[in-house]
Amino acid sequence: MSSSPASGEGSGYKLPGLGIEIAPINVPYHQRAETFAVLLWMFTFVFFGMGSVFLSIYLLLTDYYWLSVILYAYMIYDRHTIHTGGRSWNWVGKLQFWKHMANYFPIRLHKTVDLDPEHNYMFGFHPHGLTVCGGIINFCTEATGFSQLFPGITPHLLALVGFFQYPFARELLLSIGMCASSSDSCDDLLTKSSSSTAVVIVVGGAKEMLETQPHIHMTYLSRRKGFIRKAIQHGAHLVPVYSFGENDLYDHYIMPEGSWRRWLQVKLIKVVGFPLAIFRGRGIFNYTFGFLPYRRPINTVVGRPINVKQNPCPTKEDIDETHRIYMDSLTSLFDEYKERFSLGKEEKLKII
Repeated sequence: MSSSPASGEGSGYKLPGLGIEIAPINVPYHQRAETFAVLLWMFTFVFFGMGSVFLSIYLLLTDYYWLSVILYAYMIYDRHTIHTGGRSWNWVGKLQFWKHMANYFPIRLHKTVDLDPEHNYMFGFHPHGLTVCGGIINFCTEATGFSQLFPGITPHLLALVGFFQYPFARELLLSIGMCASSSDSCDDLLTKSSSSTAVVIVVGGAKEMLETQPHIHMTYLSRRKGFIRKAIQHGAHLVPVYSFGENDLYDHYIMPEGSWRRWLQVKLIKVVGFPLAIFRGRGIFNYTFGFLPYRRPINTVVGRPINVKQNPCPTKEDIDETHRIYMDSLTSLFDEYKERFSLGKEEKLKII
């Protein structure tokens, strides 16, 4: 695990002999609001899902058992929504809460060219990082001005199906436009509207999350071709997206391949939708350890679209060729912007 200090923090007080840096008392209000927003989101991300399950089980043992019965009956009745475009509420993504969260890091969205709203798009988001903060803030909220940068286009970030199995948590994800990462979701989103939809898929998935390290630029892509097939089948233009700084928010301990701990992580992904990661960030009142992300900038760059001709039955050769073009475009995007965002000229994007 890296012991590199957090960047972007204020100057704190170091406790002699303990190596702990305490946050100063006189912190500007906007920083307190930003920290609180991220604290609330991380609490939701880490605890809300399983917490809602435990709460519903507890209610079953009380006189309010009927609340849990109604809740789970509703989830069964509404189970197809996560695969059929969801039901976003625009006002949720416009809350000031997201602005505070974006300014904490800060997170910024950059476009390279205009996107024509007469087309549908498949955004490939790289890398996953531990929490996909850049993907959520940029494509699920208006905190970084997506609708102003790309007018007329509606983004939908796809997430692991497991995240939608938790009571209450699923409603939050749906409210900000997220849908399940499934073949049905892609088909529905790219066919129910003849244009102006952007499906955002985190290509590396949970496996890439397990390999997240600060200042390491890699993505699982060489064998990820399902999204390419979907783009060709629907004629959706492919857009590579690279989020500089996404991997730098935590110090992450990577479990060795073949160990029981790695096996457990993989099993948890299949069962609950996410692995048990061991990581270190900053605390609420200190800059040395905790579960909050470091204040490190995230710059998400939306690349140039790759025009895709619709073919309902693409051949393996069609998919491989389009996949090669996509990988080249992503590499070019990384190389074009890496120095602008404080990376060395010698830095390379590793595609696995």
